Amino acid sequence: MSRISCSVMNCSHNDGGTCYANRISINGKKARTSNHTCCSSFLDKSTYSTLTNNTNDDGPCAIIGCNVKTCSYNASGTVCSLNDINVNSDVGNANLYSETHCSSFKCK
Repeated sequence: MSRISCSVMNCSHNDGGTCYANRISINGKKARTSNHTCCSSFLDKSTYSTLTNNTNDDGPCAIIGCNVKTCSYNASGTVCSLNDINVNSDVGNANLYSETHCSSFKCK
């Protein structure tokens, strides 16, 4: 099972620094740095409340989708080959998914 460590504390899927979304999707097709990526599964807790009860599994996120074609860890164009990734934000409390990034990104 995948583990997403998330420092975006105001994400609805975040519980104690761990992502509990059923699956996440990392985007940034032509990224050259981690700041050019984003977690498009981000939902602001102030709007969506807490969404940490994953209905398909009893634990943290199970699938890491990745559309970042320039990432070394992108397997087959749609899935991350890492078992664990880190999602962060440089703005404190993110308002939009574009203010998040995958800090595990490694450019090919």
